[in-house]
Amino acid sequence: MNHSLGVDIGSISTKGVILDDSGRLIAEAYLLTEGNPLGAVRRLLGELQAQLPADSQIYAVGTTGSARRLIGAMLEADAVKNEITAHAVGTLSRHPNVRTILEIGGQDSKIIILNDGIVTDYAMNTLCAAGTGAFLSAQAGRLGLAVEDMGGLAQTAAAPARIAARCTVFAESDLIHKAQTGHSKADLVAGLCNAVASNYLSNVGKGKKITPPVIFQGGVSRNQGVTEAFRRELNCEVLVDPDGPLMGAVGTALLAAKAPKRAEPFRFEIAARTYETKAETCAGCGNYCEIVRFVRDGVGVDAWGHRCEGIMES
Repeated sequence: MNHSLGVDIGSISTKGVILDDSGRLIAEAYLLTEGNPLGAVRRLLGELQAQLPADSQIYAVGTTGSARRLIGAMLEADAVKNEITAHAVGTLSRHPNVRTILEIGGQDSKIIILNDGIVTDYAMNTLCAAGTGAFLSAQAGRLGLAVEDMGGLAQTAAAPARIAARCTVFAESDLIHKAQTGHSKADLVAGLCNAVASNYLSNVGKGKKITPPVIFQGGVSRNQGVTEAFRRELNCEVLVDPDGPLMGAVGTALLAAKAPKRAEPFRFEIAARTYETKAETCAGCGNYCEIVRFVRDGVGVDAWGHRCEGIMES
C-alpha cells in the first residue's frame, strides 16, 4: 500500500497526516511545536507511525507552514508548498464547491478566495498576533480559563462586552477595564470572540468578496463563539470541517503524491538522525544576507535566507 505523508508545521502547532492512494485519511497527529520544530516533527512521526498498518509504504512526502523549508530538508520532501496552495488543495479535496476559506491559526491568519476550484485572491496577516489563537490563549489565561472552554462559555453570554481587538495591547487594556466595571466572564469572552471575527473581516478580509460556501479553518475554528460571530457578521452559514486544522497537511500530502515517485520509500528512522541549524551573516557582498545552513549528520544539505547564488559552495 503506497501512501503519502503531509506535514504542516507552524509557530504554535504541528500537524501531520498520512493518506492512502485514494486520499483517505489513515493516520493523523496534532501537537504543539513548543519552539522546537525539529523536535516536534520527531514526536509527530512517532505518533503517525504508531497508527500506520504494517504493510504500508510512504512514497511521497510534502511539507507546508512557516517551517516548511526546514522540515522539508529534514524529511527530504518531494513537495514544499506555501500555506495558501496547501490549504486550498486540502479543502477542495473535501469541499469541491468551496468559495471562501477563512483560516485563523496560532500567530497568523489568512483568507483564500476560490472560483471554480482555482485560487483567485488571498490575503495574510502576519504582522500582529491580535485576533489569533495565541491572542485568545493569552486572554483565556488572564481570565483564569482553559482556551478550549471559551467557545462554550461565550454562547451563554447575556450581553457581550464590546472589546477592540485591532491591537493586542489595546485589547488587553479594554478587557481589564471591562472586567473591573463588572462584566461577567461569559460576556467578556463573548466580546473577545466577536472582536476576533470583526477584526479579521476588517483587516484580512478587507476588500474581499466573501461568497458562500464559506469554510472556517485553523485552531481557532474549534472555538464555537468565534464561528457564531462569523455567521452573524457574514449573515450566511459558515462550515467547520472536523478535520479543518489538518487541511494544510492534507493538501501538501496530495500535492506530494503528484510529484515524481521516489525510488525508495520514506523511512521513519530519518527522525533519529542528527540535525543542526547554523545561522551566520554572509559578508560576500553588500547585501549581508542572514543565512541559515541546515546540517544533517555533520554534512550541509541546504541553506536559505540568501539573495545571492552559490552560497552552498561558499
